[in-house]
Amino acid sequence: MKLLLHACCAPCSVYCVDTLRKEGIEPTMFWYNPNIHPYKEYEARRDCFKEYTRMMNLESIIEDEYGLDYFCKNVSNSLDTRCVDYCYPVRLRKTFEYAKENGYDTVSTTLLYSIYQKHEFIKHYCEKLAKEFGVEFLYRDFRYGFWEGHDKAKELELYMQKYCGCVFSEEDRYVKKKKDTLSLPEGFEWKRK
Repeated sequence: MKLLLHACCAPCSVYCVDTLRKEGIEPTMFWYNPNIHPYKEYEARRDCFKEYTRMMNLESIIEDEYGLDYFCKNVSNSLDTRCVDYCYPVRLRKTFEYAKENGYDTVSTTLLYSIYQKHEFIKHYCEKLAKEFGVEFLYRDFRYGFWEGHDKAKELELYMQKYCGCVFSEEDRYVKKKKDTLSLPEGFEWKRK
């Protein structure tokens, strides 16, 4: 298996990489996140990702595209649905395109790790892209290791961001205090130290 693993950030990669390696799968990491804003936040996450992949001896590909203009044009009419209308699709489509063009036979994403993401949408969208591109989608419900990965990322002293990525998610953090329910897998236990 030649796996291209889209990575939203270094902290979300930790549990995913550890799990895949335990299964004997060595992923190639793929950074493409033009939805992260402002630029200093984008830079901090990208640089942390570079350091993490170096530290863990992971092959990585960086598609370094800070896409503020394109992001604003594409979400301005759908701020409440920006994740499913733009943020997930633009990153996942680019990952499948890159995989197809560069000989990868399988794709997955660290977006499946976070209990804060729209897990079922991501899963179904990747299944759709797999059919479209003729590239396998490796599904894993990485959410079961959310706190384990979180704690290990802190031990590794990775930059721990405080919001999903875009300026609107940062605003939600401070202003709206969203009441969305977390995306928890069946049997998930909320264990915190």
